[in-house]
Amino acid sequence: MSQFATIVALIGIVVIVASLLSGVLERSRIPIVAVFLGLGLLLGPWALGFVDIGFGSPELQALSTMALALVLFSDAVTLDLPQIRLRRPLLLRILGPGTLVPAALITVAAKFLLDLSWPASAILGAALASTDPVLLRAVLRSRSLPETARTALRMESGTNDIVLLPIVIVSVLLLGGSMHAGAGGGIARNELVRDLLGLFVLGPGAGGLIGWAGIIALGWVRDRVGVRRDYESLYALGLAFTAFAAAEAMGGSGFVAAFAAGLLVASQDVELCDCFLEYGEATAEMLLLLTFVALGTTLIWTGLEVISGRTLLFALIALAARTVVLYPVLAGTGLSSRDHRLIALLGPRGLSSLLLILLAVFAGVPGAQHWFAIASLVVLLSVVVHGSAIAVLLPSPGSSQVDVGSRAKVAPSGREVPLRITIDEVRALQAEGETVVVVDARKEKSYQEDPRLLLGAVRVNPDDAVRDARALRLPRSATLATYCA
Repeated sequence: MSQFATIVALIGIVVIVASLLSGVLERSRIPIVAVFLGLGLLLGPWALGFVDIGFGSPELQALSTMALALVLFSDAVTLDLPQIRLRRPLLLRILGPGTLVPAALITVAAKFLLDLSWPASAILGAALASTDPVLLRAVLRSRSLPETARTALRMESGTNDIVLLPIVIVSVLLLGGSMHAGAGGGIARNELVRDLLGLFVLGPGAGGLIGWAGIIALGWVRDRVGVRRDYESLYALGLAFTAFAAAEAMGGSGFVAAFAAGLLVASQDVELCDCFLEYGEATAEMLLLLTFVALGTTLIWTGLEVISGRTLLFALIALAARTVVLYPVLAGTGLSSRDHRLIALLGPRGLSSLLLILLAVFAGVPGAQHWFAIASLVVLLSVVVHGSAIAVLLPSPGSSQVDVGSRAKVAPSGREVPLRITIDEVRALQAEGETVVVVDARKEKSYQEDPRLLLGAVRVNPDDAVRDARALRLPRSATLATYCA
């Protein structure tokens, strides 16, 4: 089988396995990462021998690059900005000292335990301070997780990579990566300035422009001629990859651009169909799982080859640093003791850490493959430690399923309205003076084939919901009770 056919088969296997096991893994306590690392090991040279993906594989570079770009974009575009504004003091503590101090502690540990240079230590420190969105995704869906802890962990996993990414990129540049080496193996000052300009100005600028123009164009076309729901979901991928490519072409950071594009989309408060957000998240998660399988064939297991007293001590420091720092940092924020404990303890390391290290590997930085092995050891330990912690701290059966009835949105009147609502609750809202509009949003096929209609309901086609709602002049201040079965 050719390499291309092997990669296509690998993609197919990951999609099939992820789909078939999604329900079981959601209800179980088994970390999804462990399952896909095991799948990679099964397909790799130490078992069936179907595929062996090494550092030199162009497929790995393309896959990891797309995964990191799309993860940064989807993290930004799904940020709940009103929640962030509401919980700004908590977020500032988590992303400020709660992220940078652990990164600094891990950097110092790498310097003195592993005898690395300061830039190399900073790469390890920043990468291993990143919390993993894949392992946390199951936690965030758990109905056992209190809402405050859920919001804090989601904000952290959605934004800490963009805080840590510049540290990695600047350190790579200082080590002569990105093919901008000057005389004597260093970096010429003008080249370093140019790269920093690309990182902090061109990347955010290009990404912000693409995000702003893209979402304005979507709204304009959707209002006038309509956009098919399935294509609106694909639009998210187009914005993410276009922002990445535009920034790279201008000499900026494509990863920063992808995040900036997503942030501009989120900040414009445009009504987006759920498919836009869900498809981007689902695709990002699938790319992450595929990357886990690719790394699981060989590369991540190199972490077992570097085990020694020093590396184990370093790994323990890397895993404990966030918890040790967050306990005092979160004091005085008004969190309950349980929320305080959960936020501090649930900080798994995973693929985001490895993707950040891979930036140094692909930039050709000497020694980066060894740092990747050390990071892999930390990630493997984290899968065991944090996977067990999740099972202990969130023990209720089926806890990984979303209990939509226990979550709520705030209505314009200030009242919390559950995401799943009963007829009695609709009547109670109406009795209290709340404007409630019952919306029949069934798919067109179901709507046409079912002779039963909801009395008093307005019809909105889910494939063109925004345009229909505007045509019907539905009040923006109303609570919409949607029937979509």
